[in-house]
Amino acid sequence: MSVKSLTRLGVPLGIVLIVVMLVVPLPAVVLDLMIALNITGALLVLMVAMFIHKPLEFSAFPSVILVMTLFRLALNVSATRLVLLDGYAGKVIDTFGHFVVGGSLIVGLIVFAILLVIQFVVITNGAGRVAEVGARFTLDAMPGKQMAIDADLNSGLIDEEEARRRRAEVHAEADFHGAMDGASKFVKGDAIAAIVITLVNLLGGFAIGVAQYGMPFGEAIQTYSLLSIGDGLVSQVPALLLSVATGLIVTRAVADSDMGSDIVGQIFARKMPLRVAGFGALALCAIPGLPKLPFLVAGGLMLLGASRVDESAGDRTTAADPQTSAAELDRAADTPEALVAEIRVDPLGLELSADLIDLVDSRSGGDLLDRVKALRRKVAGELGIVIPPVRTRDNLELPANTYAITLYGAEVARGEAPRGTVLAIGEFLGSLPGTPTREPVFGLDAKWIPAELRHQAEIGGATVVDRASVLTTHLAEIVHQHASRLLGREDVRLLTDVVKRSHPVVIEELTPTLLPLGEVQRVLRALLDERIPIRDLVRIFEALSVRASVSKDLDGLVDAARAALEPALAAPFVTDGVLHAISFDPRLEQQMLEGLRPTEQGAVIVLDPDTAQQVLLGLAQAAQGAENADVRPVLVCAPALRAAVRRLVGPTVERLPVFSYAELGAAHEVRSVAVVSGAGARGLAGAVGAGV
Repeated sequence: MSVKSLTRLGVPLGIVLIVVMLVVPLPAVVLDLMIALNITGALLVLMVAMFIHKPLEFSAFPSVILVMTLFRLALNVSATRLVLLDGYAGKVIDTFGHFVVGGSLIVGLIVFAILLVIQFVVITNGAGRVAEVGARFTLDAMPGKQMAIDADLNSGLIDEEEARRRRAEVHAEADFHGAMDGASKFVKGDAIAAIVITLVNLLGGFAIGVAQYGMPFGEAIQTYSLLSIGDGLVSQVPALLLSVATGLIVTRAVADSDMGSDIVGQIFARKMPLRVAGFGALALCAIPGLPKLPFLVAGGLMLLGASRVDESAGDRTTAADPQTSAAELDRAADTPEALVAEIRVDPLGLELSADLIDLVDSRSGGDLLDRVKALRRKVAGELGIVIPPVRTRDNLELPANTYAITLYGAEVARGEAPRGTVLAIGEFLGSLPGTPTREPVFGLDAKWIPAELRHQAEIGGATVVDRASVLTTHLAEIVHQHASRLLGREDVRLLTDVVKRSHPVVIEELTPTLLPLGEVQRVLRALLDERIPIRDLVRIFEALSVRASVSKDLDGLVDAARAALEPALAAPFVTDGVLHAISFDPRLEQQMLEGLRPTEQGAVIVLDPDTAQQVLLGLAQAAQGAENADVRPVLVCAPALRAAVRRLVGPTVERLPVFSYAELGAAHEVRSVAVVSGAGARGLAGAVGAGV
C-alpha cells in the first residue's frame, strides 16, 4: 500500500480505534504507550501552532482538537476501568501519582486543581472569547473583502484566476474562524469532563476498595486517590498543551515569520523599554529584605540586551519612524515599475461620488460590479470585442448623486443617480413627485421619483428603471459609441490568434503577407465606428484578403468587409419585413458625386457651406421624424458615395447608419420615409413613398 493510501486511511482508522478503546479494556502496557502518544501528540500540535505564519496554514486545527480530545477521553475511560478493576493503571499514571506529587494526596489535589484553573478559567475562557469575536468579525468583514476583490478584478489589477483564489481564501478564513469558535467549546467541555472523571474515580475507587476488597479506610484512600490524581494529571498535561495551542491559533495575526521570531523581534526592537526594565530590577535591590542576586541578574540581562539592540533595524521592521518610512516609500516610488504603474491610464473608468458607493456595496444590496462584469460579456457577444476591465472607484470631487464615465482618463459622459430613487420614463409624469431629468442614452423625458412610488408609476404607464440599470445602460452606450477607440493593437492580436486556432490559413494568408496588423486594426475600427459587429471575423478576414491583393485603400477594404457581412448588415433595422430608408434627391446626389475628393483619410464630399448645412439639418429632421413614428431608418446612397457620406453625416447624425444601394439586399421590402435635398427633407411624416 502506498504512503498516500496510508495517509488517507490513517485518520479514519485512528478514530475507529479510539471508539474501540471506549468499550474494550486495554492492558496497562498498551495504556502507557497510548498516554505517551497523547502527550507527544499534544506537544507536536503546540509546536506546529507556534511555527505557522498565519492561522489558515493549520486549517485542520479544529478537527485535530476534536480527535485529540476524543482520544484523551478514551484514555480516561480505559484508565478508570483499570484503576477500579485492578487498582493499577500502568507505570505512567503510577509515576504521576507518586513521584510527581511526592505521594501526597493533598499536594496532588492542589496541583490538579491549579492545572484546572489555569486551563479552564484562564486559557480556555480567553481562547473561547477570542475565537467567538474573531468569527464574528471575520463574517462581518466578508462582504467588504468580496467587494475589494471584485473591484480589483474589474479594474484589471488581478485576473479571474487570482480573484477565484482570493475568494476561496476569504471563504476558508470564515469557515476556519467559525470552526474555531466551535472547537473552543470542545476544550472547555474537556476541562469539565476531567473534573467529573476525577471525582468519579475518587469516589468509585474508595467505594470499591472499602466495600469490595475490604481495604482499610486509609489504605483505600491512599491507593485509589493517588491513582485518580495521577490519571487526572496525565490527562491535564496534554489538555493544557492543546488549550495553549488553541489560544495561540486564535490570537495569531497574519505575519511573515513564525511566532517566536515575531515575539523576540518585537520585544527586543527598542532599547528604552529594556533599559527601563533593567534599571527597575536593579532599583528593587534597594528594598530591605529582598535577595539581591536574582534582581541583579535579571536587571543585568535586560541592560545587556538593550546594549545589543540595533534600533535602526527595529525602525525598519516596525515602520515606527515616519521619516525613514517616507524615505523608503520615496525610493520605492522612484523605481521604474512604480512609476509605470503610477502613470498608467485606464482605458475605461467609472467614477462615483461618495453618496453612490452603496451601488457597489454588496452589504447594502449593491450589485453594480456584477452588472459591469455582465456588461463586458454582453458587449463581447454583441460587438465581437473584449472591452478592457472597467476601473470603478470613488471620486470625492464629483457633486452629490453624480457619476462620471472616463475614457483613457478623460471624462466622456456624466449622469446622476440620486440615492433612494428610481428613474421613471414616460410622458405623463406630472402627478408624481420627483426631479425632472432626461434619460441619458436616448434623451427621453424622465423623472427621478422616490423608490416607494415605483408601483404607482408603473400603473400609470411609465417605464421604471433602478439606478444601477441606468448607470450600466449609459455605460453600455458609451462603450458602443467608442468601441473603435477601445480596440487596441493587442486586442486585434488576440482576435487574430483566436481565429488562427480554427482557421489558420485565413490568418496566414492575410497578415502579415497582405496587410500588417495595424491596417487590420484600422478596418475593424472603421466597422465599429459604424456600429457594425465584428463577430464574424473569418468572413471579414477572407474578404480583406481578396481586396488587399488588388488595393489596400481603406474605404475599399471597409466596403469589402461590409459586402461579406451584407446579409446581416440591414437585419437590425428591418421591422416586420420592411426596411425604412432615407435617400438623397437625385440632383443632390449628382452634386455630391461631382464634389467627391480623395484624401489621405479617405474620400470626402466638397459642398458649399449652405448646402452642407441644409443637408445635415434635413437628415437630422428626417431621422427624428422616423424615430418618432417608431421607425429605425437608414440612409441610402450610391456605392461610390457611401464612405464619404458617412464621414459627412457621422459627427452630426451619429445614430443614422449609411448604406449603399447594393447593400440593401432583396430579402425585405424597402420603403422611403424621406428624401433629402439641398433645401431640406420631404416626407417627414413617414408616409410610404416609391421603393428605393
